[in-house]
Amino acid sequence: MAGPDLSAIIASLPATVPFVGPEVIERKTGIKLRARLGANESPFGPSPKVIAAIAEAAPDVWTYGDSENHELKEALARHLGTPMETIAIGEGIDGLLGLTCRLYLEPGDKVVTSLGAYPTFNYHVAAQGAELVKIPYDEKDRESLSGLLDTVLDVGPKIVYLANPDNPMGTWWSADEITHFIDAIPADTLIILDEAYGETAPASTLPPMALMRPNLLRYRTFSKAYGLAGMRIGYAIGTPHAIAGFDRIRNHFGVTKLSQIAAVTALADQDYLAQTLAAIAAGRDEIITRARGLGLKPIVSATNFVAIDCDADDTYATMVLTEMQARGVFIRKPAVPGLNRCIRMSVGTQKDIALACDVLEDIIRKISR
Repeated sequence: MAGPDLSAIIASLPATVPFVGPEVIERKTGIKLRARLGANESPFGPSPKVIAAIAEAAPDVWTYGDSENHELKEALARHLGTPMETIAIGEGIDGLLGLTCRLYLEPGDKVVTSLGAYPTFNYHVAAQGAELVKIPYDEKDRESLSGLLDTVLDVGPKIVYLANPDNPMGTWWSADEITHFIDAIPADTLIILDEAYGETAPASTLPPMALMRPNLLRYRTFSKAYGLAGMRIGYAIGTPHAIAGFDRIRNHFGVTKLSQIAAVTALADQDYLAQTLAAIAAGRDEIITRARGLGLKPIVSATNFVAIDCDADDTYATMVLTEMQARGVFIRKPAVPGLNRCIRMSVGTQKDIALACDVLEDIIRKISR
């Protein structure tokens, strides 16, 4: 016996995952990766104070974490200048996006997003049986604010998704442009504003925290600039009414004790964050300089990665990606037409960037012969 059937919606979905992790690549290929530059992690790691705090708290992992995440909410409220009631804590932005889709979507609802934007969000939408309406990026490799808005006004979706700065291209819009976009969206459409890379962006990128709308939820994470990807911890910001919805369905003990302690400690060490942001900016510049030296067209980025236009087509970019992986360098590339001419390289240590760019240079020269 096969056992009970899956729900009709889940049974209709392909057995895929949004991203193939580097550990999976190593197991399937037998290739030991020498540089891990595909997952947009921070190789600079968390603050040393975070590591010390985790070590001190480790003997207490036999106890559950605070189900209300009170200390972290309190710290974030002080840091952001917003009431605790406007903050929800979750297992990374991915976990919060999944909860959001469960809260708002029913089978047949429409969701507007960009073609090629963050695929994990699409994964959660599909699980609810909702319909994705995808809009191409604009001519500057940005998510098209005008295209998204026009489509929202045309189809009346339940949700519109926008990442600023964007993944996978690293491009961004100014806070003023984002604010105008938000103000133009009808009140019955929820706006998901994914700000995972907000810390690495120019100061003029993020709208002020005072920008609160009943139909707006903003998402941030400790995975990127704070170096806590493995701890799986992020947060959503919105009106108290919108934030209260998460308590209806969230896993109240889903954020671990160590994750909460790590996030509170990381938030308190803004000096280390500043050092990390400087290292990320220097790494971006190095990748851009090396790529330009190879005749490629790196796209100026506000994130901790750089999308590199190979100035060819998907076949060529895929060949570069495959060769990089075969030589032990883990990178990724966009998959959809229009963006798939690019590869994407995360900022690593100076050693890893040098290794990756040396390998890329050798591949480009051999392919171009």
